[in-house]
Amino acid sequence: MNEQQANGYSVYVGIDWADSKHDVCIQPKFSDEREFAVIRHRAEAIDTWAKDLHQRHGGCIAVALEPVNPITLAKYREAFQPSRAKDDPTDAELAVDMLVRHPEHFKVLKPQSAEMRALATLVEQRRCLVNERIRITNRLRSALKQYYPQVLEWFDHIDTPLFCAFVKRWPTLMQAKRARSNTLKRFFHEHHLYRDRVVESRRQAIHAASPLTSDEAVIVPYRMQVLVLVEQLELMLKAIDQFDDEITKLASQHPDYALFQPLPGAGPSLTPRLMVAFGEQRERFSSAGDVQKLSGIAPVTERSGQKHWVHWRIQCPTFMRQTFVEWAAQTINKSYWAGVYYRQQREKGATYQAAVRSLAFKWIRIVYRCWQTGVAYDESRYLKTLERRGSPLVGSQKTPDSA
Repeated sequence: MNEQQANGYSVYVGIDWADSKHDVCIQPKFSDEREFAVIRHRAEAIDTWAKDLHQRHGGCIAVALEPVNPITLAKYREAFQPSRAKDDPTDAELAVDMLVRHPEHFKVLKPQSAEMRALATLVEQRRCLVNERIRITNRLRSALKQYYPQVLEWFDHIDTPLFCAFVKRWPTLMQAKRARSNTLKRFFHEHHLYRDRVVESRRQAIHAASPLTSDEAVIVPYRMQVLVLVEQLELMLKAIDQFDDEITKLASQHPDYALFQPLPGAGPSLTPRLMVAFGEQRERFSSAGDVQKLSGIAPVTERSGQKHWVHWRIQCPTFMRQTFVEWAAQTINKSYWAGVYYRQQREKGATYQAAVRSLAFKWIRIVYRCWQTGVAYDESRYLKTLERRGSPLVGSQKTPDSA
């Protein structure tokens, strides 16, 4: 019981969280006895159980919830059950066992501010909406190619309110061809397209287009599908705009916004995502390496005997890794040294993804330093530092200051 005496917890609790009920194992301090319970997934049932637990034991309560690391728990279970048989009460007990016997391997979860937690959920939900928008536009493009491919040539982007409005008004080529020149011009002006050259080019293309098919058996069902998809796309675009407004409002009020907003290529979308990736608890990471490992950007080296191999980290917060990779890709054309470094990696034979991850690895070290010191990133200042160090990123090429 020495491990238990070394901390201030009055009781240890393991919970195997499920959809309709939760299996619980409880072990009081200075006791080897364990009790088991099942809680229904009802707010009042969970509240009653928690209040009763605190009334009986008081003090600080250590709770290990199953997501603490499902794989760790599974491997721990397999050590005692090679058959890999799984049982929820047993999992709850194993969670308690890990808390009691190996407390040094667990960190107390300290929630961030309500604003940061809300921002974290908002940016991830926004990304889901963007993925849904991409899915809809892919289906829309595929449907239009069946009977109305010309409209895809007339517009550079189809995930816009202008494109949606055009297809809703003229969902077939024959309908578009019957539109008068003044009607088309007025339509584009109403949707804030005032470049006469572009408008005239589209008008001519519409009137000169030849139909792909005149078979109503093809046109009718695909026209219906296109109109449904356009409705869905309009809803997604509106939803993303609403999320953007709320995210910008919340992120711009946070003290760390001034640190992340000047980063090259961050922009209104990636700035709040980078804020969320680092969080606001400076003590959470002891070094940039902790961020690189947690995010999955740092590769993993495995050794066995005289052999060793390197592979990318499989278990990590994928949205966090996605944030760093997508941002690093944006910096290639917006940061001088980042562009040089990326091209150097490609010249060495690295794939696009490997080169971008390697660039993200370097960026994390830089941003971590800014995050810890509270000093915003300055491209010209960093280039001068690289030059003083004789870095090959600026060695034989002129920097923007000296160009």
